[in-house]
Amino acid sequence: MTNKIADVRGTKHNFSAASDGSATPSGGTVPERTIKASSETQVCVFCHTPHAAEAVVTPLWNRKLSGQTYATYTSSSMEASDAEMAAAPGGSSKLCLSCHDGTMGVDKVNVLNGVKNATIAMASGTKISSDAATTGFTRNLGTDLKSDHPISFTYDAALATADGELRAPDGIAVGNRTAGAVPPKMPLEKGKMECSTCHDPHLRDKTTSNGNAKFLRVNRFQVAPPTGGNFSTTNDIICLACHDKGGVSYAFSAHANSQVATQIYKPAAAKQREFPSSLDSPANTEPPVWQISCLNCHDSHTVQGARRLLREATDSTTSPKTGGNASLEETCYQCHTNSAGSVVSYTALTSSAIPDIKTDFTTSARHMPIKSSEQAAGVEVHDIAGIFNDATNADCSKTTGKCGKDFLESRAKLGLDNLNNRHAECTDCHNPHRVVKFRDFRGNPAGSITGTPDAAGTHKHTEDGTTLHSNIASGVLRGSWGVEPEYVSASFHVLPSGYTVKRGDPGTNSSSLVTASYVTREYQICLKCHSDYGYTDNNLYPNGSRPKLGASGTPAGTNGLTIYTNQAKEFQAPVAHQNEPLNLGTAAGTADANFNNNNHRSWHPVMAGTGRTPEKRNMTGGAPWLPPWNTQVGESTMYCSDCHGSGTTSATSVIPNNGDNGNVWGPHGSNNDFLLKGTWTDVKASTANILCFKCHAKANYSSGGGWGGGSGNTTGFSGSWSGNLHNYHANKVGDLRCTWCHVAVPHGWRNKALLVNLNDVGEEAGQGVGSSKEVSIAGSNDYYSQEPYYYKARNKIASFAASGNWSASNCGSKNKSGTGLTTGRINSTNGQTSNASGTGRSWMRSTCDNPP
Repeated sequence: MTNKIADVRGTKHNFSAASDGSATPSGGTVPERTIKASSETQVCVFCHTPHAAEAVVTPLWNRKLSGQTYATYTSSSMEASDAEMAAAPGGSSKLCLSCHDGTMGVDKVNVLNGVKNATIAMASGTKISSDAATTGFTRNLGTDLKSDHPISFTYDAALATADGELRAPDGIAVGNRTAGAVPPKMPLEKGKMECSTCHDPHLRDKTTSNGNAKFLRVNRFQVAPPTGGNFSTTNDIICLACHDKGGVSYAFSAHANSQVATQIYKPAAAKQREFPSSLDSPANTEPPVWQISCLNCHDSHTVQGARRLLREATDSTTSPKTGGNASLEETCYQCHTNSAGSVVSYTALTSSAIPDIKTDFTTSARHMPIKSSEQAAGVEVHDIAGIFNDATNADCSKTTGKCGKDFLESRAKLGLDNLNNRHAECTDCHNPHRVVKFRDFRGNPAGSITGTPDAAGTHKHTEDGTTLHSNIASGVLRGSWGVEPEYVSASFHVLPSGYTVKRGDPGTNSSSLVTASYVTREYQICLKCHSDYGYTDNNLYPNGSRPKLGASGTPAGTNGLTIYTNQAKEFQAPVAHQNEPLNLGTAAGTADANFNNNNHRSWHPVMAGTGRTPEKRNMTGGAPWLPPWNTQVGESTMYCSDCHGSGTTSATSVIPNNGDNGNVWGPHGSNNDFLLKGTWTDVKASTANILCFKCHAKANYSSGGGWGGGSGNTTGFSGSWSGNLHNYHANKVGDLRCTWCHVAVPHGWRNKALLVNLNDVGEEAGQGVGSSKEVSIAGSNDYYSQEPYYYKARNKIASFAASGNWSASNCGSKNKSGTGLTTGRINSTNGQTSNASGTGRSWMRSTCDNPP
């Protein structure tokens, strides 16, 4: 606990000739100093004089003020007056800068022993050292104050209301001094925040084990676990006197919770940050992360180039960092790296392990473009808040928007109308003030985050064959922001009609409904970038205006792809299509009525379940999925991160290697294309570690078991003469390729079971609005590839069947010809112009023997 006393003699503001280590009258000790006089014994004279003082604000100032022009702090997420910020510094802060901007010598005073404009003889140093002036570990602030806490702005109830995460001055902790009243612990100056609001240059901490107290008026560190209530001058870090940060939500977040953030700082890292360290003299005890609190990630005077006072947040490669360009992820990498590189101590693969995000981002063959050099703009574009009004619940006016606290970013910053703005940063997906170590973002029980944390903050993925798998957002996504698409059509070809922004702190809400105002689903976070909310989509194919592959991601041309798809369009799960059998092919997007019956939209259940139970699929022989997907089929849902994330070595599981305390969940990086957990590039059934078979039981799809083996139908692709037509085809044809029959981007599709149909190729392949054409297939070497959805495709469906009722006659040509919009025929990718007619086994024998 901070134990303050006014004893300037025992601080580094004692520039007198007193010997280092000598005692002070109040029981303190003169510290070791780099700036001190050779013979002058007066202490106060370096700053104060009773006569001929500067005509500025009190106190009686004995120094000239700097005439420098300053570059001041700016931030799109700060609601203070722009004019006041631009005019800063002012008030008594100018007094501090007469030394701390490094331009004027400490030895120059107005009056010394009656002599004006005197120079005091110094034994060592006349200015604050500039050796580390561009780092976050110097008190030479320079004239560039863009990386220093803002000062000289009005701090009042109106500002607190506009911000949404500030406390209104109460006159007790923070406020103006009033004659005859007990002064507040942190005084404003005529209603403005100044250096002296937080610092008193005369104070020292009597308890040396607290480390460097930085002349702060109250605690530099958290003394007791935070509770989220009113500010406690006894227990709380000074930052919380002004920054409420959501109260309970911050107090029990993973970065502040004393039950979670238990890791201890390494001695050298603590020493560098001037936290208590065993390398101090006398030695002190290194603190845990929860006690360092805000200062883990922020520094009120941070490295030049960093934004939002983030600690070490530049691309400088030195330690400590010296200037550089803004690089938000570097703040996170301080801890979220391997145990050897982390600034705190933890043991890998144990319950205390910190998720190693840096390794995925920096060593994986494919990763999100987290570094500015990997982003099209070449600089850190990511910038929360600002003034915009982009969608429902995204009104970000300066006075009422409160978008900074929710980390909202404008659509323009995401890439709308300018793909050069596309980026990925840690806070695009995570709000570090709100993340919690609970499987469910609502806590446990739902609506409470104050109890015992769960084993991990990632979603529950229990492969026991009985637990329903959901798509409820996990604790590490709590309080982030995202979007929920709005639809007016069930057609695969129609884009969402709009988006509702989901934002805010869930608080004690126990609701996980999609209609909640806050994020309740992982996909809502993903879709703000991976849909036309974050970029312009002219809905043209095969190319269009969507983002292109490349940079740090998957190379262009992989599986024939050069341009990304719109996931909000693909994952749509129309309620009317959540059943089977259905006759909704034309509603799903086909322009040929021949493909209406027994057809409907299909999707991986990211946004909603399919409603297609094993019974509705006529799967009388059991479900063909691995746990957890083999239980409550049709009701269960899934996450984007079930497929996308660090590659898993298990051929039958998507759980990261080494479980909860091993590799991280989430699409940070992977050695597989498309950030997938398994292989999907040009795969066949025999490909090692194929993604599909981590969820779909391989034995049901590629074992070549003759008529299917066993009793009953083991997949929906079955009929009266075979209970498993996947295995039947594997037996007849050989090594199957998924994309012969299924869509190459299997998020969602316009036909049932994600089936491609080369009798019905339409606008998704650039054939024109309202089109339905047949591809010429005459022999086993013919195939059709057209990005994004067709890759070496061969499947022709003459008529769709209800699941479990497929027969040979359902397959074959529709014998289209000419150039008609729905009756025409197009060449195969390998140039075939003729076409094998007919249906059934004879057609299959002529076209499917040993395909490419």
